[in-house]
Amino acid sequence: QVQLVESGGGLVRPGGSLRLSCAASGILFSMYDMDWYRQAPGKQRELVAHITSGDSTNYADSVKGRFTISRDNAKKALYLQMDSLKPDATAVYYCHARTRLSPGVDYWGQGTQVTVSS
Repeated sequence: QVQLVESGGGLVRPGGSLRLSCAASGILFSMYDMDWYRQAPGKQRELVAHITSGDSTNYADSVKGRFTISRDNAKKALYLQMDSLKPDATAVYYCHARTRLSPGVDYWGQGTQVTVSS
């Protein structure tokens, strides 16, 4: 059974930092490209950051220079370090996994709430 479990969300003041984690089980984690998505109230889910199985990364323009995605294949864990947070980062953040070995098959976590407010 595949599980992606996010943690690390919470309430933070503007300018603050949070580190999100995603613990994966049931998949050969090292073979998966991983993403962080977010969905704010009343908005569509959007891609925040992406990391390939080979550790190549890319980011949404809105978070470049402030967010860092990383992974630890030994721990089957994905991370998102979020610095200089702004109120518009308030959203539910989701971990997402997919692999070119199984086209059309992907997995989502349940999400973790991030609220940036003074």
